[in-house]
Amino acid sequence: MKAAPFSYVRPTSPADVVSELSTSGGDAKVLAGGQSLMPVLAMRLGRPTTLIDITRVQQWRRIDAGSEVRIGAAVRQRAVERRPDLTVPLLARALPWIGHREIRSRGTVCGSLAHADPASELPAVALVLDARMSIRGPAGTREVPAEEFFRGAMSTAIETGEVLQHVTFPRRRPGEGFGFAEIARRHGDFALVGVATRVLVDGHRIVSARLGAFGVADRPVVADVTTEMAEPLGAALDGGPREPVADALRDVARQLVTTGGDKHASAGYRRRLLRTLGARELLAAARAGQKENH
Repeated sequence: MKAAPFSYVRPTSPADVVSELSTSGGDAKVLAGGQSLMPVLAMRLGRPTTLIDITRVQQWRRIDAGSEVRIGAAVRQRAVERRPDLTVPLLARALPWIGHREIRSRGTVCGSLAHADPASELPAVALVLDARMSIRGPAGTREVPAEEFFRGAMSTAIETGEVLQHVTFPRRRPGEGFGFAEIARRHGDFALVGVATRVLVDGHRIVSARLGAFGVADRPVVADVTTEMAEPLGAALDGGPREPVADALRDVARQLVTTGGDKHASAGYRRRLLRTLGARELLAAARAGQKENH
């Protein structure tokens, strides 16, 4: 099918983007990479009256790498993937799993976050890293933490007339390690289950551990598993078996996987995958953090 008729504008400043959104009466869509939006338009699942192309907004085409890493709304995923100096290891681990290279060459980091597909990688990464979203609208700019940003399947804290203008990720701290993995039918397909982990270690002691998951609920989910992981993960670092780590995730997997299952995988299968992948990547993150300490 072809998209329904729409108007097309290319503002050059954040203020003009907000002005276009405000005058559209809520019937406009923001276009950055278009990798999620174009199929929706082609199948006429969405019929916006106006497309607002933000790729000419120079402020939103930048990556600012200081004490934190701020990525503008028009920055392509591939541009971030090619920046090894950003020292946000979890983001670097996740990006190659997104679709295919051609998709990442057009798709944007902020666009994926704003789309909020429950099976996509970057929302889970943002949750695990405690990223912050900067949202601009008629009333000004407000900052929303990742844990409050994702409201449900393809639903976020962005209100009518607002736009996500950039996202801020923290840099890696000493002793911090990360892990990432997903299972899909084919590379580039939506994940049946994906995990992102963040572990802070001090020697063989687990200071903190976080497990994020996607493809298991109506939004990305995250759990603090420090209490569950302190003993089995610490023992595994000393050369002990990995099985107790997976066993300790049994209740966590039961809580995080809330999908009823589908033709691709049952809820029970997803829980088993989450336990297996989570244990492996928590241990990988702990070992990476331990290595960084030396």
